[in-house]
Amino acid sequence: MDNIILSAALAFLITFFSIPVIIQIAKDKKLFDEPDERKVHKVVIPTLGGLGIFAGFIIGMLLGVPSNLAHEMQFFIAASIVIFFLGMKDDILILSASKKFMGQLLAAGILIKFGGVQISNMHGVLGIHELPNIASIVLSLLTIVVITNSFNLIDGIDGLAGSLGILTTTIFGVYFLYTDHLMYAVMAFSLAGALGSFLIYNFSPAKIFMGDTGSLLLGLINAILVIKFINIAGTPTSKIFFDSSPAIGFAILMVPLTDTLRVFSLRLLNRRSPFSPDRLHIHHFLLDLGWSHRKITLCCVSMNIIFIAAAYFMRSLGPTAVLLIMLGVAATLTYIVYHFRQKKTIQNAAPTSVHEKQVVQSKFFSLASDPIEAD
Repeated sequence: MDNIILSAALAFLITFFSIPVIIQIAKDKKLFDEPDERKVHKVVIPTLGGLGIFAGFIIGMLLGVPSNLAHEMQFFIAASIVIFFLGMKDDILILSASKKFMGQLLAAGILIKFGGVQISNMHGVLGIHELPNIASIVLSLLTIVVITNSFNLIDGIDGLAGSLGILTTTIFGVYFLYTDHLMYAVMAFSLAGALGSFLIYNFSPAKIFMGDTGSLLLGLINAILVIKFINIAGTPTSKIFFDSSPAIGFAILMVPLTDTLRVFSLRLLNRRSPFSPDRLHIHHFLLDLGWSHRKITLCCVSMNIIFIAAAYFMRSLGPTAVLLIMLGVAATLTYIVYHFRQKKTIQNAAPTSVHEKQVVQSKFFSLASDPIEAD
């Protein structure tokens, strides 16, 4: 427990004191996120908050993990550094989607090849258990890349990605702590501590954004934690065994994952790159309904907690049934939000249309009442 407290406290303090310095440097060097028609903020805001998160997380983890348990940590840090520089370059210079994807594959490859972050067993999802090695590697690569991008894509309003990140890392951290996997617990609580400090500056109205540097790191660490969680919790000999561990792991990441999978699918159906920007995310729909950043964040975090609880209590149904139920509920809720958003859009457009009709009618009657001069 002392290691957990040390790592979380260090991460919190380092991030807390580094963010004001980063904000000042960003202002001096004009490293801002410029508002446009797709983005929700109206003023320029620094985007290098991920630098403070990374510093707090890395130092907290390095000092919190006992040396005798650090045999995998070097590979996790190596992958994190790859993602860190990938995000930094994108925040400062803008990186193409293809180069960003290649960098994510490199980080995922390090984790799979050297860090043992691999899904080798589906634990009964679709009736599948042990996977062939090639299928295991492909699935693991896909899982890491999708989860890494899910937090990057959900980071669209003040406080949302950070709040969801604190929820997920805290849950993973508590599980690993009570199952005596101290290294993963320290990793989770180090990131939670850094995110808690960052949110002080990021909650609406935000003074700084985490940028790709922070959101990609957040996604990568969650990918490591969820894969390790599924493997450990799905083993019957584990200290805390869960039926349907893949479904529970999915539920912990429910909001960012389902939003990303839905948006990726829609973009591909429209023959667009899955990384192309748009306003199809759930937080954009809620913004269009007039919800505030704080209200959206509270709603999304609350819904994520409900899904986690539901998956836990339904775990005896089996992973496939639990996943299908959760996906069905998520799709239904998203459709309801989309329906009300479309309805409000039509209502907002209607007065303008009526006004335009009145203007046209006024002009018509004005012309009709004018005397016609004889030739």
